[in-house]
Parts: sequence; C-alpha cells; structure tokens
Amino acid sequence: MAGPLATLKILDFSTLLPGPYATMMLADMGADVLRVEAPDRVDLTKVMPPHDGPFSTAFSFLTRGKQTLPLNLKQAGSVEKVKELVRDYDIVVEQFRPGVMDRLGIGYDTLKAVNPRLIYCAITGYGQTGPYRDRAGHDINYLAIAGVASHCGRADSGPPPMGIQVADVAGGSHHAVMGILAAVIQRQQTGEGQFIDISMTDAAFALNAMAGAAALAGGQPQKPEGGMLNGGTFYDYYQTKDNRWLSVGSLEPQFSARLCDTLGIGEMKSFAMSQNPEHQQALKAAIKEKIAAGTLAQWQALFADVDACVEPVLTIEEAAAHPQLRARGMVVERDRGDCEMQRQTACPIRFIELGPN
Repeated sequence: MAGPLATLKILDFSTLLPGPYATMMLADMGADVLRVEAPDRVDLTKVMPPHDGPFSTAFSFLTRGKQTLPLNLKQAGSVEKVKELVRDYDIVVEQFRPGVMDRLGIGYDTLKAVNPRLIYCAITGYGQTGPYRDRAGHDINYLAIAGVASHCGRADSGPPPMGIQVADVAGGSHHAVMGILAAVIQRQQTGEGQFIDISMTDAAFALNAMAGAAALAGGQPQKPEGGMLNGGTFYDYYQTKDNRWLSVGSLEPQFSARLCDTLGIGEMKSFAMSQNPEHQQALKAAIKEKIAAGTLAQWQALFADVDACVEPVLTIEEAAAHPQLRARGMVVERDRGDCEMQRQTACPIRFIELGPN
C-alpha cells in the first residue's frame, strides 16, 4: 500500500540538515522526492565521518527514499530544466540564503509563473525579512538568539552545546513539513500555491513553550536551574555510583510519593510539591545522595516495577536495544546508496493501516 503522501512530488534543492531531514520525512510518508544536487558542491553531510560505504552515515540516512538529479544551477539550460520539472514536481524545498534562488533565475515568482499551484518552502536561519535575513548562522546561534540557551544548562556553567540539533530539526525540518502539508490542504481547497517562509530562529523561539509563557505573560525571568523543569526542582538527572545517570521526572504527587518510598526517604514526600526552594533543594540533595550509593543496574532493577517516572540515561546504542524501541521497530535497515543495507533510525510516524514502516 502506498504511503499517505504518495500523490506529492517534491523538488529538493536543500543540503546539510534541516531541508534534507524535512524531505526525508516526506519521503518516508510516501512522497516522491527528487534531489537536485550540484556535482561540484560539497555537502558536509556527505563527507563528515563516520563513513559506511560510499558516503557518510548521515548522508545515507538523509537521502533515503529519494531520487537524485545532478544539475549545476549556474550552467546554461539549468533554469529551463527546473521550469520543466516544476510543472510536475509542484512542491519546492530550498535552504539557500534569501535571494539566491532569485539570482539563479528560479525564485518563487519565476516558478509560480510556470505553475500557479506551486508550493515553495524556503528554510533559512533568520527568515526572508528582518535585519538578520542575510546573516550566517548554525543551530547553536539560533538557539542563542531565540532565548532557548539562556535557561538551559547549569547556573554555574552556562548553556550546554546540545547533542541534537534542536533549531535545525525541531525548528526547521518539522515546521517545514507542517507548513508544506498545510499548504497542500489549502491548495486542495483553492487550487492556489503558497510561499512558506521558515525561520529556524522563529521556530526555536516558539519552542520556548512553558518558559515563554512564564516570561512573556507571567513576567518571570527564565534562567538555568530556575524553574520546575530545568533543574530548579528535584526533576533532574542524578549520577550513580558507576558514573551513569538516572532521570527523575516524578512530578505528580503519586509519582513523587513512590519515588520517596522506593528511595527510603518517605518522610520527605511533602517536599516534592512544595513551592519553597529550600524544601526542593533538601529533597534534591537527599535524592542525589541515595542514587549516588547504587549502580545504574541496581536502580533499574529497583524501579523496574515502580511507576514513578524514573528511567536510566541510555546511550544511543543502548536505546536502540531497549525493549520498548525494539518493539516499536525504531531501528530499520535501509539501502545506504549502493544496494548494501545500513541500520538507521526509523520514521517515528506510524500509519496503522499501512502496517510496520
């Protein structure tokens, strides 16, 4: 059975991570994605280590399910080729700085004249407008500008460099997919196309969900270890005897009560719901001391049958082998680009009528 997006045909001009991840998601859901790749342009995801086969593991992952068209957009005849393609591939995704596609002769207005039903999604760091529209940036910069980094990390060490690309993927890729699918629904109703302007900084700013509400509407400045969910309470990570980590998210009364009972500090149950910072820090210190006395394996065994929102911090390899992720089929084998199979993370969106991914 074809995927739910099998009727969509997407022309993908993007490189690096945000655009390719977005179009990979669309391809995973059945869309026909054609990558336009300049033969002489270096895509960092293609050359960055580690390598498995002809390309890097990241490049093989991001290009799965897609076809590739080698095309130098600066050469004669390329503009006409793209115009020909958009008569059929009526969704375009690009990740150049504002104005680049216009200078190449294949900007939105030009392509819309060819196909009025065109949906055109531009993913940039700062958007198509504003004083930063032409400024270079990366994930760490967008999180900084958007206020996200200011309330992450520890009070004494500042914001951490994230292990995942939050602004790129949660900001750029996911919002691009949402915008494209919304535009598809609009086109079905009106017959008209759309220009979608995705700013990774805008999207990262919008990810300040609860913290943003507290700061903007509640007048509460946000800082590291200053709130309920960023280390200001016992909701935190705790180091074990063998230098591993345990996550404790026992926010609700029934969970915090089970946590305290299991750790042998039942007398501190009332502290968990207290708004008094001294109570929170006392509870946190007690939890820290208790957890530091046992190994991760010991705590996993102890909390295995305790419903208290306490889980181990796993490596990616351990997570892939976890019974829950295994049961969900979150590791799959896909062609790495040369008919050899490679282990990759699966598409997390499940359409039950289609069966397993």
